Amino acid sequence: MCFLKNPKQLKALFLAAKDKRTLIKIHALMIKTNLSAYGNSVGRIIALYGGKNDIVSARKLFEELPLRGVDTYNSIIIAYSRKESPFEVLGLYNQMIKEDVRPDSSTFTVALKACVSLMDLKMGEEIWRKAVELGYGNDVFVGSSMLNLYVKCGKMNEAMVAFEKMQRKDLVCWSSMINGLVFNGQPREAVDAYKRMKKEGIDGDEVVMMGLIQACADLGDSRFGLSVHGYSIRRHLNLDVKVQTSLVDMYAKTGHLDLASHVFKNMSRINIVTWGALISGFAQNGLAGSTLELLMEMQSCGFEPDSVSLVSALLACAQIGFLKLGKSIHGYTVRRFDFNLVLGTSVIDMYSKCGVPSCARALFDQMQSRDLISWNVIIASYGIHGHGEEALSLFLQMIETMVKPDHSTFASLLSALSHSGLVEEGRYWFDLMVSKYKIQPTEKHYACMVDLLARAGEVEEALKIVDSMSTEPGLAVWVALLSGCHNHKKFSIGEKVAKKVLKLNPDDLGIHALVSNFFAMEQKWEEVAGVRKTMRKSGMKKVPGYSVVEVNGELHAFIMEDKSHNQYEDIVYVLKKLYLEMRAISSWLQGHMEEHEEHDPLSTAAQYAPTYYLKIRL
Repeated sequence: MCFLKNPKQLKALFLAAKDKRTLIKIHALMIKTNLSAYGNSVGRIIALYGGKNDIVSARKLFEELPLRGVDTYNSIIIAYSRKESPFEVLGLYNQMIKEDVRPDSSTFTVALKACVSLMDLKMGEEIWRKAVELGYGNDVFVGSSMLNLYVKCGKMNEAMVAFEKMQRKDLVCWSSMINGLVFNGQPREAVDAYKRMKKEGIDGDEVVMMGLIQACADLGDSRFGLSVHGYSIRRHLNLDVKVQTSLVDMYAKTGHLDLASHVFKNMSRINIVTWGALISGFAQNGLAGSTLELLMEMQSCGFEPDSVSLVSALLACAQIGFLKLGKSIHGYTVRRFDFNLVLGTSVIDMYSKCGVPSCARALFDQMQSRDLISWNVIIASYGIHGHGEEALSLFLQMIETMVKPDHSTFASLLSALSHSGLVEEGRYWFDLMVSKYKIQPTEKHYACMVDLLARAGEVEEALKIVDSMSTEPGLAVWVALLSGCHNHKKFSIGEKVAKKVLKLNPDDLGIHALVSNFFAMEQKWEEVAGVRKTMRKSGMKKVPGYSVVEVNGELHAFIMEDKSHNQYEDIVYVLKKLYLEMRAISSWLQGHMEEHEEHDPLSTAAQYAPTYYLKIRL
């Protein structure tokens, strides 16, 4: 090799440089034969040093050069980009401009990528202006890099302008735009962009499909989600773990838990994110038992619960009132994780819904930082327990801390005031929500206000609020108003409201019963018969309510007239004993209970069975 004379032989040598030692020999040979000054050979050596992870040698060689052209600069810039050193990339770009070296497409593309890493929009726009000045404004690589920067910085309007100006849009540009729209909360626009891409004859790849799947999850559009899934299979796209996890998440969020489970079970590789998506889906769909079973199955497969799966487990505990397990999960999170706002808020919600608002409040008071969601949860906590004044007090504390309430805050506050009968306070804050905080009432806010006024007998005022709604009132609003008419015997208004309720065709047996009872109170027997006939024709069946009690970490459910519990006889014995004691103490109770003397004691007081069972266990 010491007789190397032809520069064309360098290419073969560069290809032969499989390790750093060989590269050093080739570099030495180039110096000895004076080929280091030929063309872009030094740039190739710098790139090879960078590729062998020897950025120090690459930079040393670069700094020793008396003259540096665009190829040499690109080699060192790309080497630093591969090492994820965006500050060095931009520093070299600025040095290049100062030395009056003209950047090319590769320079601008890599420099803009560094701006994305640093989220430096200002520098990116400066680079973009230079690129346009030097004639690279229509370069698809430079354009897609600038588009990506706008998207990652959340500047979707600017991204759209840049996108529309592009004379040529490749798949990377479309992918950036579609995923950017999804990431920035515009799923409908993302789907529209995809349809436009298809019209222009460009097929989507795995990255586009993943963005579309997320868009379908956000929109709750399982139909289009199924179409995207089918397209991916027909096109033989690589459905890796990320895409399949997105499918699990989408199907779960749209309520298709069977499809979510099917995709999950057929995955060749499953990670903790996949487990979290499935567990979260079951929890959000109210299937608490399945959620906890999946959590245990995940652990049996060797996965440690992460924050996502634990938040879902806490939600499941809240749904069924499983306080003991909820406490265990609380302890686990404290020992294993940084107890952040998300986990802390979930634990507060669990304690509240498991009937321990004091624990919820104690934990809330210990939180060093609180966001709007944590304030909303603690306000709602007092609301569901009927403590309207405490909820209002917390709301005022929140305002003092300069946290601005949103629509959910006011919904929780108005609900709390409604359950506590605080009419004047409800009126005041409803008006202030609109006038001061500029929050337009939604159906939930109206339903809370109507319920508040109707409970207090202010049915006429509640009706005025309903008439003032800019949208057609939903079932919840009319039912709240009808309930007030029923309780306060407001027949003239109630009759019109009852007919409105029936027009909405509710599938809830309880609502039909409310309408029937209202007509019966008014002695409108023909209407009563009509409602009951409708109920029979539609085949409505009341879903039995049940009570649940937790004993020694095990949940026991009690349903009316259910005799399947393994300690049924003991429960009946305690019930009869209490019945006799109450009869002896109160003559009023005696008269009341005699009406049910012939019935099974457990069925006539099934709602108290959990209490009796607790007595037995204690």
